[in-house]
Amino acid sequence: MSGQKIGLIDVDGHNFPNLPLMKLSAFHKEKGDHVEPWFPLCRYDKVYMSKVFTFTPDIEQVIQADEIKRSGTGYFYPDGGPKLPDEIEHIYPDYNLYPTETGDRAFGFLTRGCPRGCGPCIVKIKEGGISYKVADLSEFWRGQREIKLLDPNLLACKDRETLLLQLAASGAYVDFTQGLDIRLVEDVIGLVDKIKIARIHFAWDFPEQDLTPYFEYYIKTARPNKHRPPGVYILTNYNSKHEQDLERVYRLRDLGYDPYIMIYEKETAPRETRLLQRWVNNKLIFRSVDRFENYDPRRG
Repeated sequence: MSGQKIGLIDVDGHNFPNLPLMKLSAFHKEKGDHVEPWFPLCRYDKVYMSKVFTFTPDIEQVIQADEIKRSGTGYFYPDGGPKLPDEIEHIYPDYNLYPTETGDRAFGFLTRGCPRGCGPCIVKIKEGGISYKVADLSEFWRGQREIKLLDPNLLACKDRETLLLQLAASGAYVDFTQGLDIRLVEDVIGLVDKIKIARIHFAWDFPEQDLTPYFEYYIKTARPNKHRPPGVYILTNYNSKHEQDLERVYRLRDLGYDPYIMIYEKETAPRETRLLQRWVNNKLIFRSVDRFENYDPRRG
């Protein structure tokens, strides 16, 4: 076997493709190296370990390798540690590394950074307080049916119109996995409407920020899928009271949105917050029980 033997470890292993590992795989395969997911009994010239989440347990087995490289916020919080060199960062990912998880989907970033600096989010610390373009769509998409965008705040980027036009021209279904900033959508509603979006998502993280006018404008102006109303992530258990959480849920529902409860540090959340999540996120229950105070979890 010519070249080096490279082992890749997705430490999180949460059935979501690890983009840096896919790029490292593509890079080493182009060099003629043998690349494979790490296997404990094998010996490698080099092993790459990527960990996104700090709570993920580390690998306990002995890793037989001449060189081991670790990266990701799971190891280096909050900046993520060593960055990929440009020649690897901008390579077309090796989707064959995750054949089941990727399927007919492309994954990548068009932008990085975000000006918001919202509470528990580390993007502003890690990537900076300005949203900036890092790639064109062609860098990680080659005709796949669906595009999974990982951008933290694409609409805050000065090149957003160019990037939105690229997404529209692709004809692929686009999933803005982190949601879109409802405060910035007004000027580009026409462009967003041209993109094939199975379901658009926004977020309302903090009750002290009254986003009602933005949500009202969008629902009246845009053309959301009538059968799948726009979703809105609602952050709870982070500087909000139960009454404030309920107020956001009711207001969004009344406007025609589909709220979805996200709990920050769920293990510390009070029971009423966990019940609220169960009520809201189970859509059969949410549509049949109009008020939270009428929800009986014993019958849920």
